[in-house]
Amino acid sequence: MASIVVVTDTGGDRTPLLQNSPTDDSPGDVTVGCGETVSSTTSAEEPPYKSPSDISPDPKQRLVSLDVFRGITVALMVLVDDAGKAFPSINHSPWFGVTIADFVMPFFLFGVGVSVSLVFKKVPNKSAATKKVILRTIKLVLLGVILQGGYFHGRSHLTYGVDVEKIRLMGVLQRIAIGYLLASVLEIWLINNIVVDSAVAFVKRYCFQLGAAILLGLLYMILLYGLYVPNWTFEVSTLSIISSTSLFGVGTQTVQCGVRSSLEPPCNAVGFLDRFLLGEQHLYQRPVYRRTKECSVNSPDYGPLPPNSPAWCLAPFDPEGILSSLMAAITCLIGLHYGHILVHCKDQMQRVILWSISSLPLLISGYLLNAVGVPLSKPLYTLSYMFITAGASGIILTIIFFIVDVKCIRKPTVIFQWMGMNALIIYALAACDIFPGALQGFYWRSPENNLVDVSERLLQTVLHSEKWENATLTRLSDLTKRDRVFFSDNLSHSWSQERGLCPSYYYPWETKRATAVSEMLPSSYAGFES
Repeated sequence: MASIVVVTDTGGDRTPLLQNSPTDDSPGDVTVGCGETVSSTTSAEEPPYKSPSDISPDPKQRLVSLDVFRGITVALMVLVDDAGKAFPSINHSPWFGVTIADFVMPFFLFGVGVSVSLVFKKVPNKSAATKKVILRTIKLVLLGVILQGGYFHGRSHLTYGVDVEKIRLMGVLQRIAIGYLLASVLEIWLINNIVVDSAVAFVKRYCFQLGAAILLGLLYMILLYGLYVPNWTFEVSTLSIISSTSLFGVGTQTVQCGVRSSLEPPCNAVGFLDRFLLGEQHLYQRPVYRRTKECSVNSPDYGPLPPNSPAWCLAPFDPEGILSSLMAAITCLIGLHYGHILVHCKDQMQRVILWSISSLPLLISGYLLNAVGVPLSKPLYTLSYMFITAGASGIILTIIFFIVDVKCIRKPTVIFQWMGMNALIIYALAACDIFPGALQGFYWRSPENNLVDVSERLLQTVLHSEKWENATLTRLSDLTKRDRVFFSDNLSHSWSQERGLCPSYYYPWETKRATAVSEMLPSSYAGFES
């Protein structure tokens, strides 16, 4: 169905990229199909979005396919967080490589970029819009610190609170906030006032955004491969596992580096900058590389340290660090590009074709970079990882757009649309375990007799699964084979303050069963974490 998109800026009027019939759409409206338009008018008095992680135009005039895309991402997040505990193969990759779980964060960032292009398509007051962007960024960062800084102790702990000296500063919402801020500022200020009537004009209008993405990528690559990483020390937490060969114990440990261009866990520039700028105590204390073969006998799952394991297995590392978040912001800028196509192209199938054409080079570039030695790594957010996940985001959004907004097949996606419209709330309640943690506060006689734990035990019985969120017997068997393990009496409280991330990123049964396991261990064992 042919239609027109008329785009108007403060400095003058624009004509649509293609035109064949007049319409009554007001300036700034985007026709998305099924007889609907998305209004992108922005004012200082009444912003059309609620929060940066759930940015969208007026709820009555939303891009349905984008809500569905975001909802599928939320559903995928919940799936991998829960099922990943039972099946590590779909959990986050320990260091190099990509699993289904590693697409969740890029999908969110990509969706933010698309939304920003719609929200700020017309900005009457750039200063007021920028002020609101900054305020919303601050709110999102603060919310991220509260949710992921260790304040909420999660499931199995009817307590809360965190030592401010150990609070985690970065996290998922903080990374989204950085991407949102950069994308919004570029969309508000760095656009040429050019009439988009051809592909060349399209490139000229957004050339500064393209240049900013290239500069961010160059800065990341220069620092990643050029920054010298010296030897460094860290304090081993009382929660850390002691090797059976006693290579190290509780106290200060030294990691030997003195290299450049290393992408391995102990000596990369991403971790070095985070330790230098944020401080060791404010990083995530249980990084994914503890599931590597060097650090876990149960790799790719968490487990006891193997014999002769290196000291860096116990070192902190933040998977949402500062340098990696700069590369992650490029995913938002790529999402901006897809949103620009939506704004300027009037024909539905033309949008589908241009989105597909944009996605394929991203996928190919990612695979080529991986082939020439730039590995896929979510913790580092490498260039190859960024290209592949951004390309996959584009392909998925294109398919959803074709089904939902071109063919208008929406009934099967209603649940995902609802989840997408409430993504931030679902993330906070489900992914950060606030809702199940609250349910556990209501129990019968004993804290273990709560609705959440009873449901898990019932699910285990029905599925006959020894993996699902409870591997106590298996872990106990592993522990009794160890020569040395240690157990801290304040395990539950200390772990809650030191992990610095939503409980969805660690195994709830580990703290829930810690006391029970310790009572079953021989008295010669000093402690345990597995």
